[in-house]
Amino acid sequence: MPISRRTLLKSSAIAASAYGAELALPSVGRALAGAPKELIAYEGNALLTGETATGGMMSYRLGTAGEGAPPVLRMRKGEEFSARLVNRLKEPTTVHWHGLRIANAMDGVPEMTQPYVYPGDTFDYRFTPPDAGTFWYHPHCNTLTQMGRGLTGVIVVEDPADPVFDAEIVLNLRDFRLGGDGQFIAPFKPRDAARSGTFGTVRTTNWRAAPAYDAPAGGLVRVRIAATDVTRVYRLALEGGAGKVIALDGNPLQAPIPLDLQDVGPGQRLDFVLRMPDTEGEIATLTNVKGSTPWTVASFRAVGASAGRSLEDVGPLPANPIPVADLKAAEIIPMDFTATAEHGAKESICGSLGYTFWAINRVAWPGDTADGVAPLAELKRGRSYIFRVANRTPHTHPVHLHGMSFHIVASNQPRLIGHATDTILLQPDETADLALVADNPGAWMLHCHIIEHQKTGMSSYVTVT
Repeated sequence: MPISRRTLLKSSAIAASAYGAELALPSVGRALAGAPKELIAYEGNALLTGETATGGMMSYRLGTAGEGAPPVLRMRKGEEFSARLVNRLKEPTTVHWHGLRIANAMDGVPEMTQPYVYPGDTFDYRFTPPDAGTFWYHPHCNTLTQMGRGLTGVIVVEDPADPVFDAEIVLNLRDFRLGGDGQFIAPFKPRDAARSGTFGTVRTTNWRAAPAYDAPAGGLVRVRIAATDVTRVYRLALEGGAGKVIALDGNPLQAPIPLDLQDVGPGQRLDFVLRMPDTEGEIATLTNVKGSTPWTVASFRAVGASAGRSLEDVGPLPANPIPVADLKAAEIIPMDFTATAEHGAKESICGSLGYTFWAINRVAWPGDTADGVAPLAELKRGRSYIFRVANRTPHTHPVHLHGMSFHIVASNQPRLIGHATDTILLQPDETADLALVADNPGAWMLHCHIIEHQKTGMSSYVTVT
């Protein structure tokens, strides 16, 4: 039965409050956050092309810190984190903590989990991350513009039980759509939004083109990657060094695997250990090889005498406490991701792009009426489910679920089976089974993270009660 957004917001907040209390650790076992950090969303200029400053950039900064790319937010597993969003943009915004299994009221989706944060207003986020790993944060309001102009930052949730590496480097991968004058152009083309999405014209890593980083020669470097672009799927290859993937989408692999042509789509993350070359001045290069012209994502220059470390010393990271579904008792819920013949405009969360190209189970967000939003599925708390997701299109869709993680337990195409994640890079014509325990009450979005697809219909939500 359709429910109003006002009712949805109220019920989600109540359920989330109960869940937050249940997840809280004993006070003796966690550090209190104290006064929240000020996370300021602002508009300014940035030098992306090395020639002309780009106006209308959007970013975050912590308090009085300098302007530039959004900061890496560091948290600790099992310890409370708090941040006060200060909106200094000229439009409403929110913060979604992508991949974190936190209370629904902290999820950052306007009209669903919280009110808009209007210009000049603030909103306090407070939660305890239950999982360690690499995550990221971004708005869920006017997303194509706000994310496209820079509001995408990386989260590192640390675990004291993690092994010690010789260095750590965080890479935020994303494009910007700039014209020849270095200024923003139209964020999308309708014909591309109806296909694989509109690509950026300037490729960056940490807001720089092909940045170079120094790291200890012969050392082991933990490289954390977040693909925060609104469209691009990367295929990463490593030259001049050796690497092992130790985590995907925030969750450790049961056994590390070689870094060999690893695909990473919008919303996804990848952690790998880089064994640096032994000789000072030698360079290892991370390259994107997807497409007709490979290009450098980042390079790493060996410095100092060789530490003589070995990749064979790298074992699995401590596992996160992701609940495992009972596959025999799980209810199967079909979810078909399709194109749609409806090309007219429909209202969407935080506005519309003016087109409808995509649908889930033949329904394009938000359904038939502006305030009668029916969930894709109504889940009972504590029960096991299998989302049988089927891509009925010739395009790839990174499908992301808020608030919960799932295990990929089956697919009709070759892929890593059994891994826990919050985002699956669903290939053309792929059908996959995503098993989860519905353990987090509230209303949770499920959508394609190619933002043009999300904003033109490929979005919905599930409820857990």
